[in-house]
Amino acid sequence: MLIRKKAYARAGLVGNPSDGYFGKTISFIIRDYCAEVSLFESPELRIEPNERDHSVFDSIDSLARDVRQFGYYGGIRLLKASVKRFFEYCTKQGLPLHSRNFTLRYSSNIPPQVGMAGSSAIITACWRALQQFYEIEIAKHILPGLVLSVENDELGIPAGLQDRVIQSYEGVVFMDFNRASIEKRGYGTYEELDPALLPPVYVAFTKKLSEGTEVFHNDIRGRWNRGDREIVSAMYHWAGLAQRVRDMLLAGRGLEIGPLLNENFDLRRRLYKLGKGNLDMVEAARSCGASAKFTGSGGAIVGTYDDDSMFAKLQETLSPMGIEVLKPKIVAES
Repeated sequence: MLIRKKAYARAGLVGNPSDGYFGKTISFIIRDYCAEVSLFESPELRIEPNERDHSVFDSIDSLARDVRQFGYYGGIRLLKASVKRFFEYCTKQGLPLHSRNFTLRYSSNIPPQVGMAGSSAIITACWRALQQFYEIEIAKHILPGLVLSVENDELGIPAGLQDRVIQSYEGVVFMDFNRASIEKRGYGTYEELDPALLPPVYVAFTKKLSEGTEVFHNDIRGRWNRGDREIVSAMYHWAGLAQRVRDMLLAGRGLEIGPLLNENFDLRRRLYKLGKGNLDMVEAARSCGASAKFTGSGGAIVGTYDDDSMFAKLQETLSPMGIEVLKPKIVAES
């Protein structure tokens, strides 16, 4: 039996980074890029390395280049931590697991460390494969918290629920992570939105600016924990933007959300230390008349555009900067 499961890249449309701070966000899936986990029965339990996990290099320069692109760890740790957490969850829930062993393999074409949720995609795909192998069903609203626990508790990676929710639900989702719900139930309120409500959206990314979430969120988290008024106020503001965009989409006013996406980024720029390359990417997109904000932690942007002429201008402007621009596939092909 060969099991193949996928999880896709995502873009945080609005509200991020408030998802890790009891805020609200809207995200959509990007089917152009995915992580895939394969699982098949084997005599021993085996997790096979991907090219991202290798430790042999042509030169010291190639080692440095590999670390800059993929970090010090590949996907092996993500799979090992996922299997451990899955076992512990099933044991705690009293869910019986058969004794057959398996081999896990993974692959991913999600651009690494540009805020498109590559790590959580590998973990989500792994949990889907394990569920099928052991014939165990986990509800869509529960799965994101389990995926997050792999990163937070097992690997010490700070992150929020947003990426894992959209990768569990797919499509377009409005997420309300209010404190009462999170602390009582362990999950927020998730509302699936019709992708047809979105205006034309683009995603653009570069591999040159990769900066992992572990680095990007540290100072803000510390200020939040200390009750810094500026940061607390910003989280409420970002959550409010997500609520307004949700309401506008449902009212058929999707073409009007661009300024709110810009406002989302402009507040972030005032609070975060952002690299020149990230700022240049946003400003270049805005010079074409499009809106622009980070999809996640930097290195990739998302925004709205008016028509094909403006999209072509985005490509003409950003491509010479080493930036790829695409119209994301959100809906699965029938």
